[in-house]
Amino acid sequence: MTDEPRSIRALFLKAERARQEIATTYDHNSPTAQENLTTTIATYEECLKISEQASLFSPNETLDDVSSSDLQYMAISYQLAELIQRITGDVRARKLNLLKARGYYERFLKLLDSYDILGKSDVKLFELYREDRDQFSTASTKDAAARRDTKITRFREEKELKKKIEYLRQNPRLAEEDEQIVRELHLTNLTFMVHQTFASLESLAQELHIISLAPPPPPPGHEGALGPDARDDGRGSKDAYSDRLDSQLPGLKYTGPILSADGRPMRPFTLTSNRQVLKKGVFRPDHSLPTMSIDEYLEEEKKRGGMIEGGGEASGIRPEPDEDDLVKADEETMKARAWDEYVEENPKGSGNTINRG
Repeated sequence: MTDEPRSIRALFLKAERARQEIATTYDHNSPTAQENLTTTIATYEECLKISEQASLFSPNETLDDVSSSDLQYMAISYQLAELIQRITGDVRARKLNLLKARGYYERFLKLLDSYDILGKSDVKLFELYREDRDQFSTASTKDAAARRDTKITRFREEKELKKKIEYLRQNPRLAEEDEQIVRELHLTNLTFMVHQTFASLESLAQELHIISLAPPPPPPGHEGALGPDARDDGRGSKDAYSDRLDSQLPGLKYTGPILSADGRPMRPFTLTSNRQVLKKGVFRPDHSLPTMSIDEYLEEEKKRGGMIEGGGEASGIRPEPDEDDLVKADEETMKARAWDEYVEENPKGSGNTINRG
């Protein structure tokens, strides 16, 4: 065995350990995490360089010609693509990193395709990706039902691959006793990575499309590239337009016209009059408020005849008759006679005949 394979084995194990540490890191944006990420990427790149120099993989070989221990090195490009996507930076740097990651994904798929490791469905997806990289999707974007079925099928396949990988990893004795188990573990890992690769390529296409819609950054030295301090305190160009209404020099009184000739605000102002009236009409209770007091309301009800006065103990006191008012006396006499006649004709209990025998 040559020295180069031993070197790539040591570097690859070092890179794998560093990658696992990065996966468990909480803050990927911290300077320390980004430095570790850069070091790990450089280690994987060195592994890839050694594999090319040692000609571990050749287009003239078949999958049977590749040893079981060398199958793991096929995933170097995949791991590089995954790690490069975690690099932080501005929009321009982000776009360059996404394109670089996409190149490593393509390299990974081409290598597996040359050894016939890709399944039939993966080969079709790879062909669709080559036809249109910018609009690539793992499922149909026109038929919602077909897209859902494809997503469900791929999810189930990934779930089964995860179960198989976990089973083989939890039983290391099987790998020690049978080399075929080691080979099957590496191939299963590669198949799972293929699923992840197509999902990542779809995500990359969407993110690159969003970045393409972003406005281009201003050229260096342009007045639009002034810092926030120069813009806020008025140290920038006098002719440059700012949408801030408080960008006045300290101590400067707000004098002069409110709007310029082309309609731009020149100083802060407050809208009043009709705006305040409309505001009061909007922000008000949804019920009608009273327009008179309770005493005024009772007085109005008395005038309309909507209230009955009297009652209580005072209602039982009958006024003394006036003996000089003969007409009133006759009316009272006739009323008393009529009541006596009614009582004689209708004795008490005469109306209740239901319970009589």
